[in-house]
Amino acid sequence: MTSLSGPTSSSISGATRAVRVRKVLETALFPTRLDIQDESHRHAHHVEQTRGPNAGATETHFRLYIVSPVFEGMSRVARSRKVHDLLAPELTDGLHALALTLRTPAEEEATV
Repeated sequence: MTSLSGPTSSSISGATRAVRVRKVLETALFPTRLDIQDESHRHAHHVEQTRGPNAGATETHFRLYIVSPVFEGMSRVARSRKVHDLLAPELTDGLHALALTLRTPAEEEATV
């Protein structure tokens, strides 16, 4: 499992999917915590995705842990929809699945 916590300096055009996902989420959600784990290797047995220009891409399954003030006042479903809407271009281009943990800063503090 690859963990991609922390900033990156790679260019977005031609960057890996994980880097592109990080950039989109940081720009839109201003997260206080953003952990991205590529779990694609755990799903290698799945039938290869045939949609999008990157058919057969290896970065297809991600686990995201996001703490953001943007989630304040939003239901769990609305938070999930927000993330899916933000990542819609990736979802149409070979990203297959997201496992999401989405919290507000207050919710995150309460778990400590």
